[in-house]
Amino acid sequence: MTNITAADVNNLRKITGAGMMDCKKALMEAEGDVEKAIDILRKKGQKVAANRADRTTSEGCALAAINSENTFGAIVALGCETDFVAKNDGFVQLTQSILDIAIAHRPSDVESLKNLPYENLTVADKLIEQTGVIGEKIDLVGYATLHGTYVASYIHHNKKIAVLVALSAPAPEAAKDIAMQVAAMNPMALDRNSVPQEIIDRELEIGKELARQEGKPENMIEKIAQGRLGKFFAENTLLEQEFMKEGKMTVAQYLETIHKGLTVTGFKRIALG
Repeated sequence: MTNITAADVNNLRKITGAGMMDCKKALMEAEGDVEKAIDILRKKGQKVAANRADRTTSEGCALAAINSENTFGAIVALGCETDFVAKNDGFVQLTQSILDIAIAHRPSDVESLKNLPYENLTVADKLIEQTGVIGEKIDLVGYATLHGTYVASYIHHNKKIAVLVALSAPAPEAAKDIAMQVAAMNPMALDRNSVPQEIIDRELEIGKELARQEGKPENMIEKIAQGRLGKFFAENTLLEQEFMKEGKMTVAQYLETIHKGLTVTGFKRIALG
């Protein structure tokens, strides 16, 4: 029998927001597999928090910037151990200086960024140096880039969330609105066509199981599950989400009001804490 510890239960509770006993039972049924336990809770109708990854990241500072042509943007997230260090001006400036390097050189991944020059060191060496100065472990915990016809950035006021958004045409105010939407609503994909098939299959399975538990007729199960899938897309895909500033329209509809054919071509979001 799989040994389920109090720490395992508490971790699942932090991820999902479900009750302690429900988490323990789900973990036991899933033989300790967290992802399976999350699905078990959902199939039993438990309210499960959508933002899994954001709840387990470290303290730190996340910043975003774009180039002068608004065609390229980057996000850098520098992690540390305490919120006190994360809010320190020197730590924020260190994050910004690494972001400036990323904008100038456009490295493809974190390791490439770490190997770039920083004054007379590399970025990696600078982080080691600053670990000694600050007295806490610090590391690059997030890096993302985005290319597009028109790219905009948004940094949440606490510097814990940074967003990039690419639009099909220049539209500064709309880009700002959409970037704030991404920051607040954390969509998993651009549209329903961008959602991985395994996630769609899983949502349909959960929808069918819930419908059966509600005693719905078997010949209605598929239709009900498809309806729930549609709601899932509306909540989790950017273009189908309700536009925060005007609840009577979707993000896609809002962009059409700016000018015909305007759409989002991509987005990136990194969150800490």
